[in-house]
Amino acid sequence: MPLVRISVLRGKSRSYRRAIADNIYEALRESFNVPEEDRFMVITEHDPEDLVFSRSYMGMARTDDFVLIQLTVSNTRTIEQKKALYARIVERLNQQPGIRPEDIFINLVEVNKENWSFGHGLAQYAL
Repeated sequence: MPLVRISVLRGKSRSYRRAIADNIYEALRESFNVPEEDRFMVITEHDPEDLVFSRSYMGMARTDDFVLIQLTVSNTRTIEQKKALYARIVERLNQQPGIRPEDIFINLVEVNKENWSFGHGLAQYAL
């Protein structure tokens, strides 16, 4: 836990995509106390017709650098931790690889702890 899905428009460099993944992981470690090596991420590149987003919703001016981040996590975090995570992701991605805050969309999906299996068909977090 967590599972991170990152969607960007096709054409971003490997180092750009890696910077996104690395900085989200570090933000999770800092804000959600995610353990070292708990890193499961999928980065998907999309053609413009396959990544549909409003360029102006909520008064924002989004560009082709738009990144959609969906995090599936256990439902154990406070609202304060969630707000800290969102802010830290935006701060880190703004620094490296230089994504504008308006272009960062974050969606958090919370699940019960027993909804994870990390292998062997076991529910490792189930009590």
